[in-house]
Amino acid sequence: MIRLDKYLADMDMGTRSEIKKAIRQGMVKVDDVTVKKPELKVDADTQKIAVNGKEVVYRRMEYYMMNKPAGVVSATKDPKEKTVLGLFKGQRRKDLFPVGRLDKDTVGLLLVTNDGELSHRLLAPGKHVDKIYYAKIDGEVNSEDADAFAQGIDIGDEKLTLPARLEILTSGKESEIRLTIQEGRFHQVKRMFEARGKKVIYLRRESMGTLVLDPQLREGEYRPLTEEELKKLC
Repeated sequence: MIRLDKYLADMDMGTRSEIKKAIRQGMVKVDDVTVKKPELKVDADTQKIAVNGKEVVYRRMEYYMMNKPAGVVSATKDPKEKTVLGLFKGQRRKDLFPVGRLDKDTVGLLLVTNDGELSHRLLAPGKHVDKIYYAKIDGEVNSEDADAFAQGIDIGDEKLTLPARLEILTSGKESEIRLTIQEGRFHQVKRMFEARGKKVIYLRRESMGTLVLDPQLREGEYRPLTEEELKKLC
């Protein structure tokens, strides 16, 4: 059982004070009966809650795949920048957050959820979850770079990066690569290439663990995870 005002606040139907006011004004119905007590306990699994005639479905956990565009930050709030949560439309839980961070100019796979346990399993360094990136590099990437990445790179932190797998797709003045890492340090991919005297000019995350970016999702679009995707992740 959950308080009616908390039920609606969790589903981002307004601030707690706004919701209490709406309930007291008779704008909320429980099982088609108008109620005016914000503290009323309701069963989120069995009872029907509606605000101004529109049903509000309670979801304890939500999981979304987003193809993050450039120009937005991977945060829940930011005083200056537009966040990935600002791309969501319609009803959603207010406690959603992005799992891990992609730089403002980095695009690609981003998992958005309110499942803290799953987030920890995906991000904890000891879990060794593969994260695969496609990148365009200003400079010729060669086998020496691949060998160095496999040994670990000094990017100015206390420890070298964990061994990473660098696949060279094309090599020249501008190279294309695919990189598999198991960490998520600040600007890690960019710093790894900078340590080798090269610059990342485009970066896209393609996968995280078993979750692979849906090629049908355009940048800025998102969708709920399928049951199969969620089952593999969990």
